[in-house]
Amino acid sequence: MSEFYDVIIIGGGPAGLTAGIYASRANLKTLILDKSKTAGALAYASLIENYPGMEKPLTGKELLERIRAQALSFGTEYREEQVVGVDLVSETKEVITMSDSYRGKTVIIATGSMGRKPTIKGEGELLGRGVSYCAVCDAPFFRGKTVAVIGDSEEAAKEAVYLTEFVELCYIVTSSSKLKVEESHPVFSNSKIRILTGYTVKEIIGTDFVTGLRINKDEGEETLEVSGVFVFIQGSQPVTDFLSESLKVDERGFIMVDNFMQTSLPGVFAAGDVTSPYFRQVVIACAQGAVAALSAEKYIRGRSRIKADWHG
Repeated sequence: MSEFYDVIIIGGGPAGLTAGIYASRANLKTLILDKSKTAGALAYASLIENYPGMEKPLTGKELLERIRAQALSFGTEYREEQVVGVDLVSETKEVITMSDSYRGKTVIIATGSMGRKPTIKGEGELLGRGVSYCAVCDAPFFRGKTVAVIGDSEEAAKEAVYLTEFVELCYIVTSSSKLKVEESHPVFSNSKIRILTGYTVKEIIGTDFVTGLRINKDEGEETLEVSGVFVFIQGSQPVTDFLSESLKVDERGFIMVDNFMQTSLPGVFAAGDVTSPYFRQVVIACAQGAVAALSAEKYIRGRSRIKADWHG
């Protein structure tokens, strides 16, 4: 088991990174666990020009890199690992990833709202039986087989490259005209990857397990013979699947918090889009991340009120 932390932050978007800045500045041992540097809503934004203090527009990825660098400069630890489970009820919180488990005094959830419910025919029925949302979790089950990745994002490309360490062949299927990655991305030079652009996914085929993927293009319909399908399509649902109903959520699944970003469990806070579907603004996510970290500091040190943090 890994080290013990004052604050464990799940999610490395603007809310999570800002929470890291404030927690680390308060001399709290802080860890951020992030599924991917390129998977969040801000990372996908082509241009940001309404964030305070910016002299010129930046891509979302550039802004995210700046905030991450700032968090790291204050001593925040950052690890690119996907969280698969938690124990938030105990006084000592535990966060479990595919490769390790981490214990801490407080947890801040900042996983955003780019999750989605199964929408492809056969997706929900075959989930866990060939359909997956995590290559790192499930790639070894498909050793020597043929699989498909659905999506056009950098996350999809990255996961496809990872899959080739195990599989014989990996298709990337997207309705877009091209992948949203730089031309130098290793996905284009990998001999085990076949990129199929302009295709609509019609159905994931299988009875007990996945056996194929039915896709369609202008020329007509075809079926890819695959044993696994990894889905990396953006959605708008809060990412809370790892919580196992341990926190109170509203009727749409967003985590319920008070004005201090405190959830229904002591020592557990939430910030950013995972708490609200309404605004989805970077500046609001950052503000909520700051509030969550200040509230965590108050909780850990038993303060009667939140400590102001204006300067070093």
